[in-house]
Amino acid sequence: MFLSFISGLIILSGIWIVCSKRDHLLSVLLSLEYISLGVFLLLLALLSKGDFFYSLVYITFTACEGALGLSILVTMSRTHGGDYFKSFNFF
Repeated sequence: MFLSFISGLIILSGIWIVCSKRDHLLSVLLSLEYISLGVFLLLLALLSKGDFFYSLVYITFTACEGALGLSILVTMSRTHGGDYFKSFNFF
């Protein structure tokens, strides 16, 4: 019960960081990883003792998502000169 409360608090604080006004892409990526950590803890709290395979699959996919986000960050900083959202032209 306590672990599910803490993981819910982690998820809500990560969503608050994403929704607040941030200027850097790196801070948004870090908050998304923070949300995925909270979901992983919630998954561990809710699964029974024999179903930990799903948590390993989830953590594998989140690691791949983190690597993809960092590669996009490196590409954007090389092409646009930084990770500021104001320097990206979306239109």
